[in-house]
Amino acid sequence: MINEYCGRKAKWIGLCLSALLLIVTGIAGAGVPAEKDNNTAEGNNQFAVDLYQRIQLAQPDKNTFYSPLGVSTALVMTYAGSRGQTEAQMAKALHFTGPQDELHQKFSNLLTQLQTGKDKGYRLEIANALWGQKGFSFSEPFLSLTDRYYQGSFQTLDFAKDTENSRMTINHWVEERTDNKIKNLLQQGDLTYLTRLVLTNAIYFKGDWEKPFKAEATSNQPFRLADGSKIDAALMRQSDTFAYAESEGVQAVELPYAGDDVAMLVLLPNGSAADLARNLSPEQIRTLRAQMTMKQVEVSLPKFKFATRYYLDDEKLLPALGMADAFDQYKADLSGMDGRKDLYISHVIHQAMIEVNEKGSEAAAATAVVVGLKSFLPQQPTIFRADHPFLFLIVHKPTDSILFMGAVNDPSKS
Repeated sequence: MINEYCGRKAKWIGLCLSALLLIVTGIAGAGVPAEKDNNTAEGNNQFAVDLYQRIQLAQPDKNTFYSPLGVSTALVMTYAGSRGQTEAQMAKALHFTGPQDELHQKFSNLLTQLQTGKDKGYRLEIANALWGQKGFSFSEPFLSLTDRYYQGSFQTLDFAKDTENSRMTINHWVEERTDNKIKNLLQQGDLTYLTRLVLTNAIYFKGDWEKPFKAEATSNQPFRLADGSKIDAALMRQSDTFAYAESEGVQAVELPYAGDDVAMLVLLPNGSAADLARNLSPEQIRTLRAQMTMKQVEVSLPKFKFATRYYLDDEKLLPALGMADAFDQYKADLSGMDGRKDLYISHVIHQAMIEVNEKGSEAAAATAVVVGLKSFLPQQPTIFRADHPFLFLIVHKPTDSILFMGAVNDPSKS
């Protein structure tokens, strides 16, 4: 994992939780739930919390940041090629509901709604692409579906013979679509000669605060770590009217970005941030937002900037959510991609960055789902234990003639 800490190596807590909902929630106003497309946004948000808790559990003392929307989008394109038990497991883990065609239409509608803020004072850009092995036969319905619903342009590369240039081509695409904030998403070794498809998603957000913090009000102040020790942190400060609520030991404030379509929801526990993260649920978030009222709030918030990188195929992350078969060479069924059961997910790689300062926030993330050809690795051997009487034959294979035939009833006897 990569963690960059505003020039400090301190292990901050709480900040990761506040950043989690930056992209997930589109906010229409205090106390008014964001408009959502049936169960699609709710399902994505449940997956967001589920995966966040797994990441936090795996690295409890580190900053956490990722784009659940980006991960969901890359995986929903992969889901389009899944079948059988693999499809069922992915649907359950990712909280996808309804038949595939209906799901993809709703997901596409959600992505369209999210990108309607070009003239509202902030940038939110989402891009998808598929990169297939040159000469490999992919299912036309699969490619048509990803292009229709996700504008997932399909390009061919030669992973088998030119792995390194293929990797650099995809990385360049990611850099261009994240304003050069996400670099080297695919590192050496992430792709191999067996790679057959890489599904990529890139998401970029930049927004100024609707109510900026004044730089002169920022000062170094003590920041208490989880173990009780303290460090100095650059705390921004302002007093203004914000949507605010508190419940069950948690304070919540919404800091809107220009245009008021997007806001940062900051959740500040009176006790342990780890305990809050462990018990967090979409219902709790909805309840807090519904309880919010506009009031005068004096907000102190640290400036922060860091980056993260995750292999979400780690057994403690996506497989632990219940979609293990997709990563198993012997069980994966991605036959919707090529008509055969010869593919599996070898990696799900996610990289993200976040910067929050007096002016606003900038965030970017990219996800790559690497689909590989199943290598015929040694399988569990069939047990053949000749520890009791047996027959044997010596045959001439070209003619199928039995040359000798016998039986062993007691190998100790001559």
